[in-house]
Amino acid sequence: MTAPMIESILIANRGEIARRIMRTCHEMGLRSIAVYSDADRELPFVAEADLALRLGAAPAAESYLDVEKLITLALGNGADAIHPGYGFLAENPQLSAACERHGIAFIGPPADVIRAMGDKGEAKQRMEAAGVPVLPGYIGEDQDEATLLEAARRIGLPVLFKAVAGGGGRGIRRVDSEGEFARELAAATREATSAFGDGRMMIEKYLPAARHVEFQVLADSQGTVLHLFERECSVQRRHQKIVEETPSPALDAPLRTRMSEAAVRAARAIGYVGAGTVEFLVEGEAFYFLEMNTRLQVEHPVTELTLGLDLVRLQIEVAEGRPLALEQDALHPDGHAIECRLNAEDPARGFLPSVGPLRAFAFPEGRGLRVDAGYAPGNAVGPHYDSLLAKLIAWGPTRQEALRRMGRLLAESRVSGIATNLGFLQSVVGHAAFRSGAYTTRFIDEHGEALSAPEVPTHLERERLLAAAAIEAWLQRQAQSPDADGDASPWRRLGESPRFRQLPALLSRCYTFGKQRYDVAVEVLPAEGDDLAITARLDGVPYRALFRPERGDGRPGEGRGVLDLEELRLPLWWDAAGTQRWLTLRGLHVRYTAENPALPGARGAAGQEAAERLRAPLPGKMVKLDVRVGDTVQEDQLLAVMEAMKVEHQITAPYAGEVTRILFGEGELVNRDDQLFELEPESG
Repeated sequence: MTAPMIESILIANRGEIARRIMRTCHEMGLRSIAVYSDADRELPFVAEADLALRLGAAPAAESYLDVEKLITLALGNGADAIHPGYGFLAENPQLSAACERHGIAFIGPPADVIRAMGDKGEAKQRMEAAGVPVLPGYIGEDQDEATLLEAARRIGLPVLFKAVAGGGGRGIRRVDSEGEFARELAAATREATSAFGDGRMMIEKYLPAARHVEFQVLADSQGTVLHLFERECSVQRRHQKIVEETPSPALDAPLRTRMSEAAVRAARAIGYVGAGTVEFLVEGEAFYFLEMNTRLQVEHPVTELTLGLDLVRLQIEVAEGRPLALEQDALHPDGHAIECRLNAEDPARGFLPSVGPLRAFAFPEGRGLRVDAGYAPGNAVGPHYDSLLAKLIAWGPTRQEALRRMGRLLAESRVSGIATNLGFLQSVVGHAAFRSGAYTTRFIDEHGEALSAPEVPTHLERERLLAAAAIEAWLQRQAQSPDADGDASPWRRLGESPRFRQLPALLSRCYTFGKQRYDVAVEVLPAEGDDLAITARLDGVPYRALFRPERGDGRPGEGRGVLDLEELRLPLWWDAAGTQRWLTLRGLHVRYTAENPALPGARGAAGQEAAERLRAPLPGKMVKLDVRVGDTVQEDQLLAVMEAMKVEHQITAPYAGEVTRILFGEGELVNRDDQLFELEPESG
C-alpha cells in the first residue's frame, strides 16, 4: 500500500546534515522545517529552512533529544514526515514509534528494526543466525566485573569493551592486559551511561591489523534490498572515523562480492526498510560483522559521488512507500571519492575539542569538489554537541586524481579562530601509507605523532619563522600607524604616512609552533611603497626577506601577501587574534602563538605549560575525582576525569607534588581554563 505523498519534512537535527537534507527537500519542491536549540540560533541551517522553530535550551536533552517536543512541533506546523539525520534520535526507536502513533512518516526504518540493531548484543545474535560471520565475544546479562574478566580471558586479550546500546565510537575501550581491565571497564561504562543511558558492556576480540569496511544498503517496503557498494573507514581516532573513501583499496572483486551478499543478507534478516549501513572488520580474506547503523551515515557523500545518486531523495521516496527504481545489476560505481571530516579539535593535544567563534571559514570550488558545511564565518562553535564543522569531499576518475583534488581542497581551505584538524588531515592524505592504500584501523595509533606534529625540514622551519616575523612586523605597523580620521584601512594609513615606513624598528617575539619555541629578533628596514623589508636572526644567522602584502577587504587581523626570500616567492595567508596565529604557507596549514617575551605570560614555557595542565581544557563537567587534598602524586598521575563535548578527558599531574586544593567536586560544571587543582611541587 502506498503511503500519502510527503509535502513537508521536519528535520530533527542540526548543522551540516540539516542543510544537506534541506537541499534535497528544496530540489524536490518539499517544505523544510528546521528545529534549533538556543545554541544554534545563528547557524546557517536555521536561516535556510522554509520554517524554523525553537526547540529548547542548548543541552541536547532539552532540545534535540526531546521526542515529545519534536512530535508536538511537527503536528502543530503541518509536517507530515520527520527526517532524523544521524546522531541524536536517528537510531532511537522512541522517535520512530512516536511518528507511527501520530500518523507522521518517519524517514528511516521501523521502530522494531532500530531497537533490534541498536542493541549490539541482539544484533550480533541475529547476524550469526543469518549466517553472517561475527567476531568471538561475550554478550550477556551478567555484567559483574569477574564474569567479564573471565570472558575476556576465554576470548583472549586484547579485547574491546563495547556499549551494548552504543554507536558513534562512544563507550568503546581497548584492553591489552588484565592490569588495566578494571580501569577501562569503569571508563567505558561511565561513558556509555552518559551517552546512551545504558552502561551494559559486551566484549569482542580485538583485531590489531583489521580494516573497517562498511556496505551501504537500501531497501524498500516491497522487499527489494540493494547494496550500493562499500566505503573504507579505517582512518579513525578514538574509534571515530575522520577519513573515508570508496572503493576500498583492500577489496578485490571476489571479497567485495562475498561481503555485499552478506550485507544484503543482514538487511533481509531483520526486514530492513530505508537506507542503512552494515559494517564489517576485514582481516585478509576474512570479514566479520561489526554493527548495523539504521540511518544515513556521515560519509554518504562518497557513495553519492561515485554512483550519481541522492540518498536523501531515495530515503524520502521509500518513506512514501514507493518501490526502488533501481536494479542491482545496473549499479556501477564511477571513479573514486574521498571524504575528510573537518573537526573542531586539536590533534596536538590528543584531539581535545575546541570551542569559540570561527573567524575565517571558506573553501575552494571546482570540478570534483564538494563541501557540506554546518557553519559560516562568525558562527560560534560551542561545547554542547559533536565537533564536526564540515565534510570535505573530492571525486576523481582514479584514486590518484581524487587524492590530488583532495590535496588541493585541503590546501586552499581557510579556517581560523579555533583549533581544527585541517593540518592533520593534510598529513593523513599525504602520508605514504595512506596514499598506498595499505593502512588499517591502527593507522593513527602507529603514525599519530608524525601526523599531528610532523617533522619540519630545516628550510620550511626557516620559512615559517620568517613568514611569522614578517606578519608580526606588518601587524605592528598596522597597530602603530596614525589614524586621524578613523579610517581603519592600513593601506590608506601607510599611503599618508611616509615617515612611518621609513622608521626602523627592532621587534622581538617568542613563537611557539606545537611544542617548539623560538625567540626571534627582527629589524624592520625601509622599503618601497607598502612593502616591508625585514632582517631576522635565526640561531644567530641573519636572513633578509621582503614582504609584499596584498590589498584586500579582509577582516582586521586577516591578510594575504607574498614573501620574497632570495629567489623564492612564497604566497601567504594568515589570520591573527590575540596571541593566536593561523598561517598557510606552501599550501600547508599551521597554528602558532606569537608573544612578546617581555610579558609575564611568555616567560618560562615549561612552567606555563605545567600550569595549563591544571586548568580545564574545555567547558564541561567533572565526572570523577581520583585524589583528595593532602595526597602526594607523581608526575602524570591521574587527578580527575572531565567530560566535555561527549568525550572524556583525563587531567594528570604535570609534576610530582602534594595536592593542596581541589576547586571543583564531582558533578560540578567548569568553564574552559578554570583552575581545577593547586599542586605544591615536591621539594628538592
